[in-house]
Amino acid sequence: MQTAEQTLTARRQTPSSTLPTAITVNTEPAVNTSLLDRLEMESLMLNMDASLRVHGRHHFFTWTQGLLQNLIRHEVLICAFRNAGPGSFQVESFTTSADDTRLFSDLFRQDVAVVPHLVKTWEDNHYQPVICEIKDMSSSNALVREWTRVGASTVLAHGTYDAFGKVASLFTFACRPEAIGPKQVYFAELMVPFLELAWMRISTSRSAEATGANASVVKLITPREQEILKWIQLGKSNIEIGLILDISPLTVKNHVQKLLRKLNVQNRAQAVGKALALRILTM
Repeated sequence: MQTAEQTLTARRQTPSSTLPTAITVNTEPAVNTSLLDRLEMESLMLNMDASLRVHGRHHFFTWTQGLLQNLIRHEVLICAFRNAGPGSFQVESFTTSADDTRLFSDLFRQDVAVVPHLVKTWEDNHYQPVICEIKDMSSSNALVREWTRVGASTVLAHGTYDAFGKVASLFTFACRPEAIGPKQVYFAELMVPFLELAWMRISTSRSAEATGANASVVKLITPREQEILKWIQLGKSNIEIGLILDISPLTVKNHVQKLLRKLNVQNRAQAVGKALALRILTM
């Protein structure tokens, strides 16, 4: 399926900026699904289905560096989850263009110029995908040099945010210039939630296997908290859960905050994802 890889002629104009790193922000309207051809729609469905079958790092690698390339062709994919500390990320990279993917992870984690500016621009863009031209960044930046070395010239970034409007995860696609257009922006918007849940699932499973965390975390979750988790999974608000369980919304909020701490996650969606991975919840 090559149609998603065809060069798209619509290009974005770089806005004027006084910031040291020029970011081209996506301001075009979302692509109408009716404009996708049959093969693109089929590829989209196949990718969504493939994400649900990811249960290990090798599955994630095979999916993102194989089938996902039909939607968003990239040289490097960097996945970042925010840790508890400010500006601190858990990072992993996936690529077939370099021998040592850990280098990209380390440089992304240590970067104090490009990454914070990319996050800030994404937040200022109302949490919509952003496009960054690598040529406009400082050539002395180590991360920029590595992106350039593997042939990337454009970065497409999109993520998720928590209840306070702060970044919870960020997925950065380093691409060749002809690989990015309006459809790829649209695909990123659709696929990032699937990327986040798949990566969270493998991260949780790996952590549980390494530390025996599965059983210990389950024991920490009280019956009342498990009950609240089930209603969160069904999309209920604190007020709705309070009415169902005949407790105050403030009591529900306190339970939710305890759950987030026990599960070591940032928001309700991540709590549900981790609870599913730890078998605390079932589909």
